[in-house]
Amino acid sequence: MSATIIAFFNNKGGVGKTSLVYHLSYMYSELGMKVIAADFDPQANLTSAFLDEDALENIFEDERHSKTILGSILPLKKGTGDIAKPHLEAITDHLTLLIGDLALSEFEGELSYQWSQCLDRQEKAFRVVSAFWRMLEKANEEFGAKIILVDLGPNLGAINRAVLISVDYIVIPLAPDLFSLQGLRNLGPTLRDWRKDWKERIGKNPNPRELAIPAGKMEPIGYIVMQPAIRLDRPVKSYEKWIKRIPGIYRQFVMDEDLKKVPVLEKDPNCLAQLKHYRSLMAMSQEVRMPIFLLKPADGAIGGHFSAVQDAYADFKRLAGEIAKRADIKF
Repeated sequence: MSATIIAFFNNKGGVGKTSLVYHLSYMYSELGMKVIAADFDPQANLTSAFLDEDALENIFEDERHSKTILGSILPLKKGTGDIAKPHLEAITDHLTLLIGDLALSEFEGELSYQWSQCLDRQEKAFRVVSAFWRMLEKANEEFGAKIILVDLGPNLGAINRAVLISVDYIVIPLAPDLFSLQGLRNLGPTLRDWRKDWKERIGKNPNPRELAIPAGKMEPIGYIVMQPAIRLDRPVKSYEKWIKRIPGIYRQFVMDEDLKKVPVLEKDPNCLAQLKHYRSLMAMSQEVRMPIFLLKPADGAIGGHFSAVQDAYADFKRLAGEIAKRADIKF
């Protein structure tokens, strides 16, 4: 696949995964890059960020799921065929959306069962487990994106495993709190296990000439700290101890590295960014369904708010550039 696939994932919820995919999708589009945003979270929060209620009602009232990710895999799920051509929902000229579906969770059990069947060289098992990757490939054959950004639910289930073996890189959003760091402790070893298990299965593909499957690269390229305070240089005191622990926990559990010398977060090369929440802009952003860095005075972004919009643009442009650099994506 010519596009680079990047997932934003932590098995702790509420750390800003969906917001990051939404804003970075727009930012890469602003920078002239063609982008596919893919919503693999059965809660479909990314989809609801992009589309208004009327559009969502029309989409989800369709029992064929013809415009959602689920619709693309239904023939495979029902045993009536392979994946169907996925629907691409145009957002801008450079940005398109693969629409999520609340019923996607119904595919969890099938994915779990077929994962083990891959060890028995069952072709159907490989078709099922690789369905999401092959769907992304079909979508990109039509759209020609340079980057695909993927949103996932906060769990370590079979859907997320099937999506993550499809991606090239993983960005891990964090909040400086106990549960977010516990998510890191769970996530790192699980990713290594999934990568190893998939490598074992790749060699058992019974039809490698006709059935292309993902390589299972899923390389973590860094973390993003969603800062609870407005002043990045003055974190809320109760969070300071968690901020101090992030670099070491990330290195130990995600990177599986030696902890002889751990830098502070501000100097940690694994830290992609510390981002403000821009709380005062979020309500405006959601009301007009635009990223915070594209808000205009007509949307209510005046005075100090307009200054915050400019800051947000600079922050997300910097983050987009850093991710692209680490993923070897050229603008």
